[in-house]
Amino acid sequence: MDKKSMQTSYPLKVQAIRSKGQQPRLYVSFPLALAAAISLNPGDEVQWELLDRSELHLVRLQTSPPTTRRRAARN
Repeated sequence: MDKKSMQTSYPLKVQAIRSKGQQPRLYVSFPLALAAAISLNPGDEVQWELLDRSELHLVRLQTSPPTTRRRAARN
């Protein structure tokens, strides 16, 4: 199975937060299902890695220990 066929998509829209007297900020929500799949928790430190104009990678600076008891099935 190639890498493309294993991917799952989580479509979302980028939102703007406009505070009075400040420049707008862009906000991206992180789907709970995706956060759970990679054990991402509130307070985890991440950074964006820009690969090109159409691709960003979110990199977790420190990984947390897995919270599941079973290993994922390998096909």
